[in-house]
Amino acid sequence: MFFCFSLLTGVAFAQSDSSFVLIKTYPGDYAYFTIDNLDNIYLLSNTNALKKISPNGDSVVFNEVRKYGKLFSIDATNPLKILLYYKNFSTVVVMDRFLNIRNTINLRQQNIFKVKAIAASYDNNIWVFDEGDATLKKIDDNGAVLMSSVDFRNLFDSTPSPEQILDRDKFLYLYDIAKGFYTFDYYGSFKSRIPFLNWTSTDVIAGTLYGFSDHILKQYKPGSLNLKEYTLPVSFNNALQIKAGNNKLFVLQKDGLQQYLIK
Repeated sequence: MFFCFSLLTGVAFAQSDSSFVLIKTYPGDYAYFTIDNLDNIYLLSNTNALKKISPNGDSVVFNEVRKYGKLFSIDATNPLKILLYYKNFSTVVVMDRFLNIRNTINLRQQNIFKVKAIAASYDNNIWVFDEGDATLKKIDDNGAVLMSSVDFRNLFDSTPSPEQILDRDKFLYLYDIAKGFYTFDYYGSFKSRIPFLNWTSTDVIAGTLYGFSDHILKQYKPGSLNLKEYTLPVSFNNALQIKAGNNKLFVLQKDGLQQYLIK
């Protein structure tokens, strides 16, 4: 089922000065960050140290980030199982909540050579989208393929190339910045496409899609035909990264990470 939006009603523009309240800052020279559903923050420094900071301020550090090459992404969907993905070496590093390495997975050993997006699955395994054969795969911690979808080239006229996979609320969301959201069930069966393009830092929280585009926070509940937009303050224009989660907005600036409450 495909959704097309020629006109979206109920668009809400919040006043940027009053919608975001600064509640905490984390000074430092950081290149990237992500968060989990327990409000833990994972900060990658420009010297390639990965720091996890808990809500009460406790922290642990992993200093061997570059051991496996250049880090491409971090998935902290499961706070007990953190996934570091090294795209250039097709390697997934699985860590525990203390940032100790549990194991590593070489995708090439499973004949999976071209992967841009990975994600933790609901059942403690790992989703990967294999662009080599255009299939969505679930693998275990040893890299063995547990499930594979049908070839996407048989489903779509133009095959998606997702930058992100999100396992949320019994659905999988694959986001391609040039094509939008593709929704699947846990068996890899296609459900719908929602063509919101050019969003960054996408997420799905309680069934609601979030993303950023042109200095605007976008929020959409599938089926509602109501796209909400929150204009971001001008001070966010030079941010290195912005991410929404748990009713908060996180803004990475050159001098550190800022945490805002979304009113």
